[in-house]
Amino acid sequence: MSSSEGNVRAARTPTVAVTGAASGVGALLTERLAASEEIKGVVALDERRGEVSEAQWHTLDVRDPAIADRLRNEADPVDVVVHLALDLDLETDPTARTALNVRGTQTVLTAAAAAGVPRVILCTSTMVYGALPDNDVPLSEDAELRATAEATAVGDLLEIERLARRAPRAHPGLNVTVVRPSVLVGAGMDTALTRYFESPRLLVVADSRPCWQFCHVEDLVSALEFAVLEKADGEMAVGCDGWLEQEEVEELTGIRRMELPSAVALGAASRLHRLGLTPSPAGDLAYTMHPWVVSGARLHDAGWRPRWTNEEVLAELLEEVAGRHTVAGRRLGRTEAATAAGAGATVALLGTAALVRRARKRRGL
Repeated sequence: MSSSEGNVRAARTPTVAVTGAASGVGALLTERLAASEEIKGVVALDERRGEVSEAQWHTLDVRDPAIADRLRNEADPVDVVVHLALDLDLETDPTARTALNVRGTQTVLTAAAAAGVPRVILCTSTMVYGALPDNDVPLSEDAELRATAEATAVGDLLEIERLARRAPRAHPGLNVTVVRPSVLVGAGMDTALTRYFESPRLLVVADSRPCWQFCHVEDLVSALEFAVLEKADGEMAVGCDGWLEQEEVEELTGIRRMELPSAVALGAASRLHRLGLTPSPAGDLAYTMHPWVVSGARLHDAGWRPRWTNEEVLAELLEEVAGRHTVAGRRLGRTEAATAAGAGATVALLGTAALVRRARKRRGL
C-alpha cells in the first residue's frame, strides 16, 4: 500500500480521544465509536476507568498537562479529540465548576496542539446564543452569541466558545469544531431546564413567549460522530427539528401553567438563589421566557438528521422525572436540604414568600 493510500485510510478511519469518557455523553460516545468500523481506535480519558473494554483507557484529570503525553503516540497518532469532560451540575460549587470547565478546555486545546493532533471537537450549548425577546425564530447558527453569564454555567460555556475561536490563531494548524446541543434529555441529564418539568405547575412569565427545542443525547452522540468523521465542521447546533410553543408543551404534558408578572418572578428567583434555597440563578429564568431555538442548518446540509422529535423527547423527559416533585424550592424525598427545581419551578409555588421570610428571619436579615 502506498503512503498516499495509507493517508487516505487514516483519514477515513481516525483514532479518536474522548475526554470525560467514563460517564454521561462521553461514555455513550466512547461506546459508539469503539463499535464503529469507521473508527480505527478510541483513547478514553477520565479520572476513572469506564466500562468500554475496547477503548484504551488513561486515568487522569484533564487539567493535567500530562494529557499531551497520552495523546502523543507515534505508532497510532490521535487524529481528533472530543472534549466532553465538563461539569454542568447544578449543585457543584461555581468556582470549582469553572476551574474544571475552563482550565480543562485550555489544557486539552494546548495538549492537542503540542501532541500534533489536528482536530478538537468541543461541546457547549445553544444557550450561548442567549434567550432574548428579539431573537429570530429560529436563529441562524452564525447568529451573535448574546448570552450573559447570569445563568447556570453559561459563563463557562461562553469562555469555552472564546477559547475555541482563539485556539486556531494561537496554534496554527489546529482545527476546532464546536457542537451546540439544545435542551439535553436522556442519560440522567439533570439541569434547570429539565427540572422545570418537575414542578406541579409550569411557570409562565406574563407577556413572554417561551419556545422549546430539545435534543436527545442519542442525537447528540450521533452528531458528534458525524463531526469526528469530518462530515461536518465549524460551529453547529444540534437538536430536534423545529420547536414547541408553550401552549403545545402544556397540552402535551398535561401540566397547567401558573402565570406571574415578570418583576415578581425574577425578584423571587433572585432572592431564593441569594439565600441559598435554590441552585439555579435568576438568569436561568430567561430561558423559560424568550425564544432561543436554532435552525441546525449546518448539520442538515451535510446530510445529518435527528432521530427524535421534540414531542418524543418531551415524552421521554416526563417519564424520567415521573415521581419527582419540586415543592418550595426543594425536591421531595432528598435529604440534606438538597435543593430543587431551579428558579422557574421555585417561584411558581405559592409558598415562596413564606420561605423567603423564614430564611431571612433565620439569618437575621
